[in-house]
Amino acid sequence: MKVDLLQLKDKNIVIMGVANERSIAWGVAQSLYRAGANLIFTYRQERSQKKLNKLLEKHDFEAKLVVQCDVNNDESIAEAFKEIGDRVGVIHGLVHSVAFAHAEDLKGDFVDTSREGYAFANDTSAYSIIAVAREAKNYMTEGGSIIGMTYLGAQRVIPEYKVMGIAKAALETSIKYLAEDLGKENIRVNAISAGPIRTLAAKGIPSFNDILKDVEERAPLRKNVTKDEVGDMTMAMMSHLSRGVTGEIIYVDSGFNLL
Repeated sequence: MKVDLLQLKDKNIVIMGVANERSIAWGVAQSLYRAGANLIFTYRQERSQKKLNKLLEKHDFEAKLVVQCDVNNDESIAEAFKEIGDRVGVIHGLVHSVAFAHAEDLKGDFVDTSREGYAFANDTSAYSIIAVAREAKNYMTEGGSIIGMTYLGAQRVIPEYKVMGIAKAALETSIKYLAEDLGKENIRVNAISAGPIRTLAAKGIPSFNDILKDVEERAPLRKNVTKDEVGDMTMAMMSHLSRGVTGEIIYVDSGFNLL
């Protein structure tokens, strides 16, 4: 008898952070949808909801649920997950693909990062996964998997990444502490460290084209990764295949992190 090791059919998975078709979160959504998961999307503002609905319609995706959630607001997070829990009962997985820093804090020298900008980048990009996990775990009664999205700039200096590198470092450490905290409830927490991909957020990083070129020339696979490759690895990390893995940072970057 053939066994589906992914075992994602009809699993309820929350995806946070789809901005447009180029989003890493959208690549993840496509992979999970193909695996038969029920997708629950969150959006921050009404403008984001309209874009998301158009994207779903364009690709003929049927969302299980679309819910408003502002990750900078604890009350909004609590309300969002209560609505999700009331509607679907059990959450089996969550993808946190949310990160943001003020444009002015990505220009000039890192030493000139503003106090408010530093706090905002960390609140949005790192603390939010803690706040989200706190609410989501109440509905992950059958165990499950939480995935965060990070980047190599968390581990080493990527000059163009600036304050986002700090925020991603905080995210990665938060992943490990959450893994320890939630493991007793059979909830696994990991992060995918994706190579550079042309996303909306990437536009705010100076010299991004140079970063892409460097990866293509030097990475062991001599190519940049795609959002589909990141999506497929996320799908595997959501599934039964990775049931013994938690607290890990999984690199999907053509091996560039080795260098």
